[in-house]
Amino acid sequence: MNESKPMQTGVPSADRPWMQYYPPQLIENLEIPEQTIGEYLRAHCPGDDVVAMHYYGNDITWKQLFEQVDATARGLKALGLGKGDAIPTFLRAVPEFIYLLLAAEKIGASILCRDNTLEENVEAVRRSGAKIIFTQDYLSQRELNAYRHGSDTQIAVLVSPYRSAHYASMPAHIQKYIDSNYPDKPAYGGRTMSWDWILEMGEKYTGQVEALRDIDRPLFRAYTSGSTGPSKQVIHSAHTMIGNLHQMNFYGASDEFRPTWLLTQLPPSLVAVVVAMLLLPLASNKLLILDPFCAPEDVDLEMMRYRPNCWPLIPMFIETIMRNGRVPDDYDMSHLFSTGAGCEAFNNNQMKRAQKFLYDHNCKAQFTSGYGCSEAGSNLTLPMSSYPLGNGNVGIPMPLSVMSVFRPGTHEELGYNEMGEICVTGPGNMIGYDTARATARALQKHDDGRIWLHTGDIGYMNEDGVVYALTRGSAPRFGFPGKELATLPMENRLADAEIEGIKDEFFVIIPDTEHNHHFLPYLYVVLEDGYTLDDIKDDVDACLDDYMKPMDIFQLPERPFFHFKTNRIGLTQELIRSDL
Repeated sequence: MNESKPMQTGVPSADRPWMQYYPPQLIENLEIPEQTIGEYLRAHCPGDDVVAMHYYGNDITWKQLFEQVDATARGLKALGLGKGDAIPTFLRAVPEFIYLLLAAEKIGASILCRDNTLEENVEAVRRSGAKIIFTQDYLSQRELNAYRHGSDTQIAVLVSPYRSAHYASMPAHIQKYIDSNYPDKPAYGGRTMSWDWILEMGEKYTGQVEALRDIDRPLFRAYTSGSTGPSKQVIHSAHTMIGNLHQMNFYGASDEFRPTWLLTQLPPSLVAVVVAMLLLPLASNKLLILDPFCAPEDVDLEMMRYRPNCWPLIPMFIETIMRNGRVPDDYDMSHLFSTGAGCEAFNNNQMKRAQKFLYDHNCKAQFTSGYGCSEAGSNLTLPMSSYPLGNGNVGIPMPLSVMSVFRPGTHEELGYNEMGEICVTGPGNMIGYDTARATARALQKHDDGRIWLHTGDIGYMNEDGVVYALTRGSAPRFGFPGKELATLPMENRLADAEIEGIKDEFFVIIPDTEHNHHFLPYLYVVLEDGYTLDDIKDDVDACLDDYMKPMDIFQLPERPFFHFKTNRIGLTQELIRSDL
């Protein structure tokens, strides 16, 4: 730990107490390079013949990767795509997605990703004005017709999951999952083209390929999850993506050991997946193992097959592994030396169960909880503090960013240990949303002259610069002035009480229809066998403050997930429809 000068102001943005945790040699001369994504990867390339990616039995070298990017860029130009075009992309994390992203950068275009309902995806394409979409080849004719009739789509470029794979090397459960995606009537005919056809067109293209270099133009467009309101399109440039990526790129391979990085299931429609889970391992000389067609329930099989050193172990994955019970008691998980959960907050009970599972399988890595958002380009914090994990501890701000907490709806910066809206200013912040009004609400210029991203998340920072993220959005309860319904502290009250009979618990907070701008809590629990709600109700009430007490408690057989998060959105909709 650095010797830091004593705090002088009591204001986090001025004191920056988190810098005491960064060794000088780690951050000396650390600055964001003025490079494109392609230039950044070339600068960190360990050698042309080194394997960059592994995809179902196929090792793809850096030379092959760069060649495929160049070929893809020529193909895009042959299609008539170029500077300023948005390219809607509905691909899993296949090698072709990486080629497409880097090729789009070459020609001055941007990638547009969304992974929602068909109607929402079609609407995103319609708003983009795009005439060509890229998708996996299990697109149905019905879906293609929806894009044709609901947007300006004229052509769908189809990519087979098997194209870059060695079929014989694919386990049966992977093949089964891929094949299950194919409809009875897949898209066909003159409105479709194959990826290889695009490459053949590119071979004949003789015009200019590369656009004028511009690291600040839009490159990657993705949509927020919509967990706190309508989903919005987030726009990033190469500059903002590297702004986040470079702050995380401290450690890579050594001469003795090259780590492996496994990416299962998570789609590149999420900013964090592209920046922190695809580009980061490539830029830090880790072997990137792409495993996008692993069924959610089979992540344990793929973990045991690949034995990765690094694996983004989101809450849904660790819960699935523990539920399945297929990992043998004597299975050695010491191959994992970096593991943790992003995507959503872990309460103390979840953290305890996950850590015990890892320790019981000889994994000595500390299970950490991350924090970030699409608008900030992925991570906002790093788990580098000496403070104990749990209670919402998500680590410390990244070294070139400044984080603080402000009174919600204002520019009034709060002091240490005061709960408010988490905000950040730094090189990873997005260009903006696709609407000026939404951008103005999120990116605000403060009196210090800096542009701050107002995340909408509620938490606090302690005097050592450790950030505690507690809930999504301000949620006051009527009749309790000054009291906020923060899901994580409420869940942790129950978790720490260790109420007999409760295996898992989480809160859902919905609008109070009788009192505008106020909210009501409902509790969901998974119970041990033989226990009922009547057995736990009194103990639940006893450990919660009055304003935290739920309107009702519901029992579930297991924690439900949707889009890799606890399905609070679905349960919220059910509660609202039920008129509770």
